[in-house]
Amino acid sequence: MRVALKDKRWMIDGKVTYAGTPAEGLLMNVRVVNCTFEDRNRTDFDPDANTDRFIEAIPDYRSHGIRAFTLCLQGGMPGYEGALNSAYEADGSLRPGYLERVERVIRACDDSGIAVILGCFYQRQDQVMNDAAAVEKAAINTVTWVRERGFENVVIEVANEHAHRGFTHEIIRRPEPHTELVGKVKTANSDLIVSTSGMGSGRMAEVVAEAVDFIIIHFNNTDMADVPDRIEAMKGFGKAVLCNEDTKVGKRGAEVASLCVEHGCSWGLMHSDVNQYEPFEFRGAEDDPITYDRLKALTTTGA
Repeated sequence: MRVALKDKRWMIDGKVTYAGTPAEGLLMNVRVVNCTFEDRNRTDFDPDANTDRFIEAIPDYRSHGIRAFTLCLQGGMPGYEGALNSAYEADGSLRPGYLERVERVIRACDDSGIAVILGCFYQRQDQVMNDAAAVEKAAINTVTWVRERGFENVVIEVANEHAHRGFTHEIIRRPEPHTELVGKVKTANSDLIVSTSGMGSGRMAEVVAEAVDFIIIHFNNTDMADVPDRIEAMKGFGKAVLCNEDTKVGKRGAEVASLCVEHGCSWGLMHSDVNQYEPFEFRGAEDDPITYDRLKALTTTGA
């Protein structure tokens, strides 16, 4: 399948998403960055079995309106410090074993008509790479790999919360050099839709927002009452706005999903305790029945 943006609306295989529903043109998503997790410091964890469990649950997520998953080649916080979880070597080259798991997920999503928001860098892990040149090489290698594999259901998130103090390399953390990196990624594979994400406050630096193809914001630290204003501010850049990380669950998760849809913003669930912290669980709608029931309603014709 092919994911695209047209007039700030998400398209899958040439058709607008969720046609005739409240979420028409949006891309409701879930953060599952540790579905391809490994920790090179451990021997008691089976990465392939973990990935298999996620793939088995994809159909249930899809049946509740999910049309995108966020992955990351450096994963996410697994609930403990010190993990070594990276698809990159110190010089920015790709690690084939890690990429094999990622490819399995991307192809399974493709078979189900689901897009993948593929992240490159995560705080706590960019230290794996030697220097800015290695970071740039890693990003270019990633989008080259996507092109060589012929994936059309992938969009790129260069870094997760790029301004986070957990990043060491300034090419990621500081807005100006990060904007240059985004530009180089776009040049390396001009067929891809490319973005990067701001912090949990629902904001993004202006120079970065101008450079990306669509706006990725996070609402982890954003009060519900502030969500509409944050969305409207980001819409001012004239691009599609997508949240792919919000830790609100249960009743609050359902409410913020509705609020985002009402204001024309795609929304993404980050269920840390279930999907991101070990032991990783992927149970489809059973992860959070209240939130997933609302997502299904928002993405169903006549809802």
